[in-house]
Amino acid sequence: MASYIARRNFLATLGGAAVGWPLAARAQQPAMSVVGFLNSVSPGPFARMVAGFQQGLREAGYVEGQNVTVEYRWAEGQNDQLPALAADLVARQVAVIAATGGPAPVLAAKAATSSIPIVFVSGVDPIKAGLVASLNRPGGNITGVSPLLSALGSKRLELLHSLVPKAAVIGVLVNPNYDPDAQVRDVQVAADTIGLQVKVLPASSVEEIDKAFAAASQQVVAALFVANDPYLDSHRDQIIALAARAAIPAMYYTRAYTAAGGLISYGANIADAYRQAGIYTGKILKGAKPAELPVLQPTKFDLVINLKTAKALGLEIPDKLLALADEVIE
Repeated sequence: MASYIARRNFLATLGGAAVGWPLAARAQQPAMSVVGFLNSVSPGPFARMVAGFQQGLREAGYVEGQNVTVEYRWAEGQNDQLPALAADLVARQVAVIAATGGPAPVLAAKAATSSIPIVFVSGVDPIKAGLVASLNRPGGNITGVSPLLSALGSKRLELLHSLVPKAAVIGVLVNPNYDPDAQVRDVQVAADTIGLQVKVLPASSVEEIDKAFAAASQQVVAALFVANDPYLDSHRDQIIALAARAAIPAMYYTRAYTAAGGLISYGANIADAYRQAGIYTGKILKGAKPAELPVLQPTKFDLVINLKTAKALGLEIPDKLLALADEVIE
């Protein structure tokens, strides 16, 4: 009888320990890391970029919903909302803020915190914009990826001119709220060299985009240069449709336009820039310091031509340009 009682007590003790083990294991598991994702526009047009960011996180060992949570904050094209959105992420005590979609989100995040690491994706010059002290040693709590979008204006104009050599007047569709001086200046210098006239077409709303194309028709604009800008990018389909309706050959800064029916694009792979930002975010979650992570810049730029659109416009693509193309969409 005594041996039976002893055995029963032993099993009860063992059972209690078994119940306690998973509780103890759960108590020892670290809290899931939280990353803030701050963007100047809306999620729909940025689906590919978000997917790139998530891919970069995975490459760094973080899977959203498993060992990292991402808090998304979208300004929906209203940059005046960015400071409040950045402050909200700081109050949420996120571990890292990925500030994307131009310099405005980065500056808002920078103003909101000097301690939480910030990883940016921005096409403007990060030094001139006051985001970092230098590319190799950013200093402070900010680093990121600079796809050099604004610096490629002259090259894009040269390519557009080789495609439409008889065009004397080039329109530049630009958002006056996004680094307009640098982009227009770059295009203007290249245009002066070639001997072209530039008409600046400002647009920061749906209505202004419509008006810009109406003005382009009135001012005999023979070709269009679409400046890089997150807001304009969020209205990509509208711009491509208006260019087709007006039969204006247009140069864009990313393949997303040519894949959607735009004529020609030249620039870095933006989705890959977001992937690199995701990798940097993962590195910082593991303990890396942003001050010691150099700002990344692309080493390859893609020239993409849409032959179907060219045919619809009655354009014959020069063989030299076709030979330079990294991708021809038929």
